Amino acid sequence: MKFTLSWLKTHLDTRAEAAEIARTLTALGLEVEGIVDPAKALQPFVVGFVAEAKQHPNADRLRVCRVDTGKGVVQVVCGAPNARTGMKGVFAPPGTHIPGTGLDLKAGTIRGEASNGMLCSARELGLGTDHDGIIELPEDAPIGMSFAKYRNLDDPIIEIKVTPDRADCLGLRGIARDLAAAGLGTLKPFAPKHVSGTFKSPIQWRIDPSAASGCPYVAGRYFKGVKNGPSPQWLQDRLTSIGLRPISALVDITNFVTYDLGRPLHVFDAKKVAGDPTMRAAKEGESIVALDGKTYALEAGMIVIADSRGPEAIGGIMGGEESGCSLDTTDVFLEVALFDPIQVARTGRKLGIQSDARYRFERGVDPKSAGWGVDVATQLILELCGGEASEVTVAGTMPKGTRTLAFRPARVESLGGCVVGPEKQRQFLEVLGFGVIPASSASWQVTTPTWRADVEGEADLVEEVLRVNGFDAIEAVSMPRDSGLPKTAVTPAQRRVQQAKRILATRGIEEAVTFSFMPGTVAALFAGDNALIPLANPISADLDVMRPSILGNLLLAAGRNAARGLADLAIYEVGPSYSNDTPKGQLTVAAGIRVGAHAERHWSGKPRAVDAFDAKGDAVALLESLGAPVENLQATADAPGYFHPGRSAALRLGPNVLALFGELHPKVMKALDLKGPAVGFEIFLDRVPMPRSKGTARPLLDASSFQPVARDFAFVVASDVSAEKLIKAAKGADKALITEVAIFDVFEGGSLGEGKKSIALSVTLQPREKTLTDAEIEAVSAKIVGAVNKTTGGELRK
Repeated sequence: MKFTLSWLKTHLDTRAEAAEIARTLTALGLEVEGIVDPAKALQPFVVGFVAEAKQHPNADRLRVCRVDTGKGVVQVVCGAPNARTGMKGVFAPPGTHIPGTGLDLKAGTIRGEASNGMLCSARELGLGTDHDGIIELPEDAPIGMSFAKYRNLDDPIIEIKVTPDRADCLGLRGIARDLAAAGLGTLKPFAPKHVSGTFKSPIQWRIDPSAASGCPYVAGRYFKGVKNGPSPQWLQDRLTSIGLRPISALVDITNFVTYDLGRPLHVFDAKKVAGDPTMRAAKEGESIVALDGKTYALEAGMIVIADSRGPEAIGGIMGGEESGCSLDTTDVFLEVALFDPIQVARTGRKLGIQSDARYRFERGVDPKSAGWGVDVATQLILELCGGEASEVTVAGTMPKGTRTLAFRPARVESLGGCVVGPEKQRQFLEVLGFGVIPASSASWQVTTPTWRADVEGEADLVEEVLRVNGFDAIEAVSMPRDSGLPKTAVTPAQRRVQQAKRILATRGIEEAVTFSFMPGTVAALFAGDNALIPLANPISADLDVMRPSILGNLLLAAGRNAARGLADLAIYEVGPSYSNDTPKGQLTVAAGIRVGAHAERHWSGKPRAVDAFDAKGDAVALLESLGAPVENLQATADAPGYFHPGRSAALRLGPNVLALFGELHPKVMKALDLKGPAVGFEIFLDRVPMPRSKGTARPLLDASSFQPVARDFAFVVASDVSAEKLIKAAKGADKALITEVAIFDVFEGGSLGEGKKSIALSVTLQPREKTLTDAEIEAVSAKIVGAVNKTTGGELRK
């Protein structure tokens, strides 16, 4: 919301300067975003008199002008078609910064003629878009006078941020009322004079039952014999100062009242309206060409103003081009209506129209303004355009717009923490427009003004008193130590979620955040034997069930990335998945996928496609960081059906499945139209046991000063024996000495025959008390061979 200081003073009797007003507005909750003083930018510009203008000897479209600047006569070469002898314009001397073009003016020679300055257009001064000619000033403009002072442009422009609840401050009078309550002046009286009509309006307002809820009341009147032309300079200056473009007197009046009083208006060219204008709901298939020149397809139920031919305006948002006023308009029909804020907001959002009227109607205008708005518009139209006004025509019932609230003055201190005397409270509320009836010293009856629909209860009245009194007056008080408030704490489960995100991020996987729902067709791929959980009111038709697995949403995200050229990616999400609609059916899961190549293409090596072991590495690394006993986990080949049956596994701790990992099933990839390979993992954070240690989760370093010894073993076992079984058997042979067992080779076929495979293990022995002798090493080796043979039936390969 923008306004000038002089415009504000038409409503507020004050001597305060712009800076003091800005501070007070911010203290009142109307945050000032900026103050602009146009006089600074226009300071070098003066009123100049063109003593002589003659044709340039070397250019057909240029004139050589001798300009009296008040300090002497200078020669200026000018290309404006209206530059002529005897006119007065705006002169800029050399060295002036031209705000409209951003250029710095220099003295020079143009086609052989000296030019020491320039005569300026409105666009060059930043005062409008007109660049067809230079500004022409009246004959009585004093030569040499500051142009900014002459045109009253030495007027600071203040811009404030208005919160959605303060619709009353979308008009300058509401802002002045707040300043008056804060003691920064006196609010000037506002009593628009009613003008009686001299004839009955040829057309009458109507409200169709289909629009009764969207437009409860409308008023207006007919004007005949008006003369529409440019609005007077004071009105043009008002609009130009806040960035609006003057159009014509009739249109400028509606814009002025919108910003001055927060009352949107609309005028129709009455001769272009067929029959009585009617508020009604739009019909399917109707459309309208609006004043912005665009055609809008209307949906059934949108509130429109229509005549017998069809829609002529979109209710509360924008008028139609066909019935708009032009310079030839002689008969006008005025609309001053009330529109339902929700319907206006919904229609404006669907049509994508932003207008000053919509901005105010969707926040709520003063219901009583539909009455006095007719009088204000009538006075301005008759004063600026002449003509004759009809009797007022109305339709519908004007809402009451007020409510009576019980208010206890003592609540200002108990709720707001500030002592304000009852008499002062009453003064604040009455200046703001509230009606106060003290039923007793302890309780009052307060009636809200029609322009304050946001005040709904006693706490709102306390806020009004506090903000006018000044929030700075509220003493800062420390919270007592024994206040009984619970100490803030993050639970171990909450810390675990953050830890999981950090660990996965350090592994080069980027976080994604997706919906907790997904399309039913996708969910069916991940639900297994569980029934899908449908949504009663989905936010979108294709997000109709709760997700049984986060992997589905991540794969859909991978598809969208691939469509935009990012085929290789790694993403994760930590969040809930849903196996059923009970509380136990919701699990907190850390899930991630890797798609495509493991690394970007590089000259030093060929990129490797991701595989199940990448997913296993991610899962194990996260489990280990969470304190899970990784060495005790069992890998079983019973991962769900959305994983590849031969390239996936579940990590178990006893009967509990802590994690799943592996390559995604080809049928899932095909169903989601994804190119592979793709691998994924799911860690069920709720199932991972909490570390037993109350101290640090990482054990103390227990390094040995003796050289470790590595021995290699190759065992021939049946093809169905898992490598994990061999590793556990080897580790269990001597837990004191054996610190690590790793697989370094697997071989099948050849001389081994069918149903056999060879697994080679590297076993690390770490002595702690002394260096191992050969005999001791051989003894441990024999234990390893014996343990593997007993557990798996494996024989040492010869």
